[in-house]
Formats: sequence, structure tokens, C-alpha cells
Amino acid sequence: MLLGAMMLSALNAQVVEQGEPTLVYYSPKTSVSLYFSYAIEKWEPGIYAQYAESMLGVTNAVKVNKTTYTLKDVRIGTMTTADLSRAHKVKDEAGIPLLLSINEKGILRGYNLPADKKSSSCRSNTPSLKSDKCTQPDLKAVPLPEEALKAANPMAQAFTVAKQIFHLRETRMYLINGEVEHSPADGKSMELVLAELDKQEQALTELFLGKHSVHMEEKHVTFAPEDKKHILYFSEENGFTDADNLEASTVVVSVALHPQHYVTNTDKKKKKEAPLSQIVYNLPGSGDVKVLYRGVEMGKRTIPVAQLGVDVPLAKDVFKGETLPVIEFNEKTGNIVSISK
Repeated sequence: MLLGAMMLSALNAQVVEQGEPTLVYYSPKTSVSLYFSYAIEKWEPGIYAQYAESMLGVTNAVKVNKTTYTLKDVRIGTMTTADLSRAHKVKDEAGIPLLLSINEKGILRGYNLPADKKSSSCRSNTPSLKSDKCTQPDLKAVPLPEEALKAANPMAQAFTVAKQIFHLRETRMYLINGEVEHSPADGKSMELVLAELDKQEQALTELFLGKHSVHMEEKHVTFAPEDKKHILYFSEENGFTDADNLEASTVVVSVALHPQHYVTNTDKKKKKEAPLSQIVYNLPGSGDVKVLYRGVEMGKRTIPVAQLGVDVPLAKDVFKGETLPVIEFNEKTGNIVSISK
């Protein structure tokens, strides 16, 4: 018995039954995995918003705090766990050494895999979604002029800040026109000075106009495909919320399941069936996932559903010969990726 050659990632995969070492592994089980991306848009009024039109001549200043949520996209994928209802016990048998490789979840990775073999099925089939930040630049606060800090009331403070804004604009114009006695020595220096003036002006102008920012967030949802339908609620005022929010719209996820049907060889001309080993692979079923938001399709995808599959034993003939086969299994579906010698 070649127990020393066994490659196990899950220590509890080896048990002893009736004095014989036995390996236990599980078929994979699939969950639907959804990544929703949505935009959060915020408007924040400046402390001098009421003076924006009279002192700066602008009419588009933010007057009230406001936040809106917009559902943008959904990515449909899968997550895999061990199907505890489909356990497989493998004992040592003549001609087939126990060279099984099992991952940390107890799912079969392969047979006779090299120690450095990376299973291609380990790669996630759900694209990674990183939140795309679309925010306005995070400007450092510009100290208010001393005159503004000493002003007796907000209106006087706003007037002093407005004068500072116009002064920055005037300085910028003089620099561009070359009307400053000590201008920057070169183009790069000029660029840096103008950028700093713009930054200071924007920070002070925000005290009147307010701030507007947009950034992206994600929500991750998983559920069993056997549920066939999963409903979420999303509103422009609160984002993802619960069913009690009367202003929310529904996000309906539906799954149409297609179990696998495996037909065995019934050729009556064969005198006997080929002998089978204890090692089984899985032929997965599938599911058509569709996501609707406000009745409009956001996304759809056909995914493999391992638990709708059929366990099929490998023929013992696969293990015959001077060289043992190298077999790689898909850890997400249980199917065979490759067989080589």
C-alpha cells in the first residue's frame, strides 16, 4: 500500500474503517454568486452657499445635502463548497495506488498530480470587481485669511473669502501674461505654481458651491440555485434595502435548472461491462441565471451546477500499464480536466 505517496491537502480525508485506511472526499456543490456594482453620488452644500450668487455670480451652488444610489452592473459567477451529501470512500485496491490529491474543502483535485501542479480549476470564474473611485480630488483645506477669521459674522467672512478667490484668479492671469516681476524660471515650475493656485481656488470656491462626489461600491450576494428565485430591493435614496421600503424597486434573480442525465452503455453485444474503479468524477448540470431590475434585464449567464450532476466511476483500464495516469479534476464542477501518462 503506497500511503506514503498520497498527496492530501485535507488531513481529515483519511479515515480507518475495519482496519483499512480509507480516503473520503466530496463532490463539489455550487452556489450562485452575484457582485452588484452601484454608484453613490453625494452633494454637500458649502458653508457660504447662500452668498454664492451675490458674491461670486454663480447660480449652481449646492443648497441641501443629497445622496443618490444608482445600480450600474452585475457580475454573475459561482462559489464552491463541499457537498456533504455526496461523500465518496476510496480504499486501496489492486493496481490502483491511493494517489489522490484533495483540496482544503475536501474536494478531489486530481490523481497522481505532481507536487507543484497548480490546478487550473482553482481559478475563480467570477471576475474580481474593485470599486472604481470616481471622486473629486481630495483637496487639503486651505487656511482662511486672517481677515475672514476675525470677521464678525458669516456674511463678512464670505466676503473676505470671495476677495481671496478673486485675488487668486488675478494672480493666475498675471502669471500667464508674464506681468509678474519674479515669474517661475521654467515651464515646469510655472505648471506647478498654476496647479497650486487652481487647487487653492477650488478649495475656497467649494465653500460657496459645495462638493459633488461619485464613487462606486459593491454588494456580494450568494444563494443556492435550487431556490430558483432570489429577490433584493434597491432604492435611489437608500441603495440596497429591505422589502419594507415602499420606494424600493425589486431586483429579481431567477435560475432555470437543467439536471444532468447520464446514459450508461447498454450495448447488448458487449459480453460484460468494463470493470470500474472506486474513483468517480462528476458530470455537472447547469442553470440559466437571469437578473432583472425594474423588469429590465441586467445580466444573464449559464453556470455549471455541480449538485445537479451525475457521479461516473472511472474505468479500471485507465490505470493499467507501466505508467500511472495523471488526472486533473475541476474543483468547481468535479469533471475531468485532463488525463495524461
